[in-house]
Amino acid sequence: MKAAVLWERRAPLVIEDLDLADPAPGEARVRIVASGVCHSDLHHIQRESWVAPPFVPGHEAAGVVEAVGEGVTRVRPGDRVVSAFGVRCGECFFCQRGQPYLCATPYPTHVRLRRGDQAVTPLLNVGSFAERANLDARNLVVLPDDMPLEPAALIACGVTTGIGAVITTARVEPGASVAVIGLGGVGLNVVQGAVLAGAARIIAVDLVPYKLELAREFGATHLIDAREGDPVERVKQLTGGWGADYAFEVIGNPATIAQAYEATRKGGVAVVVGVAPEEATVAINAVGMMRTGKTLVGCNYGSVRPAIDFPRYVDLYRHGRIKLDELISRRFALDEANEAFAAMERGEVARGVIVFE
Repeated sequence: MKAAVLWERRAPLVIEDLDLADPAPGEARVRIVASGVCHSDLHHIQRESWVAPPFVPGHEAAGVVEAVGEGVTRVRPGDRVVSAFGVRCGECFFCQRGQPYLCATPYPTHVRLRRGDQAVTPLLNVGSFAERANLDARNLVVLPDDMPLEPAALIACGVTTGIGAVITTARVEPGASVAVIGLGGVGLNVVQGAVLAGAARIIAVDLVPYKLELAREFGATHLIDAREGDPVERVKQLTGGWGADYAFEVIGNPATIAQAYEATRKGGVAVVVGVAPEEATVAINAVGMMRTGKTLVGCNYGSVRPAIDFPRYVDLYRHGRIKLDELISRRFALDEANEAFAAMERGEVARGVIVFE
């Protein structure tokens, strides 16, 4: 089975032939049809992180079930599925409180992938830059027959994280003003989420003109090119001098997290969606937090409940309420995985997709 493997941090991916174990109890073997290229993968490739090489990147996947392990009843061979990433045990402190995106159960330790005697880790319990993957069946959601697999793959992360940040984490109300800082694949879906929530003013902020124009297509009402002045002051100007009701940071940079906080009005909410470096910290004036009554909140994976939220996003797409096809700027073969990340870093794509067939 062919897969893209990172052997050394900050090195190019290498296409290797890996051995895939039979599905363990609770797992399903999925033939990957499409895998989105997400900036979170690049974080693990370029930064020191808790996932040690060698690993197979990719966590935004859709495909077809080929076989199931012992005890699996929720999916069966032939099912077309989209997979959440991470672990969802259903029984820990957080899962029992309806927060499965914070599941406290450790990642599985059994070996799924090998190259000879060397174990290879599937990133985030998925590893979808591969022709096949053994996935936790609790993370799989069966798709209707008329749902194309390429756009479905984007629901696995980018769509869910962005829209969920607005709808589920922040609970933006109709008529609100929303600022979105960072317009990559997730940021564009924050814009889509603001449209769904009925926000009256959706202010998109970025440095790349192409991304700003994409944001307009996805529903932004105002665009701010951050190269042309202080984006915080521009947001305030566009909201009567007060600041946005909600500001979403979708980059993962301490400076832009602080900007999102400053761009919100008194009593407003700043939401951190981007993945910052592990060692990064943000300095917020303490007495200012008290006096302004602002809220700074983290958003983990759009506060997702896959079995509930994935089907909702599928239906929104099928009824023309959200754009998924328009997110796919370019398709790549597996052996073009390095170029897929390079195109993302150059700001040339909303979302690239690795396609296997």
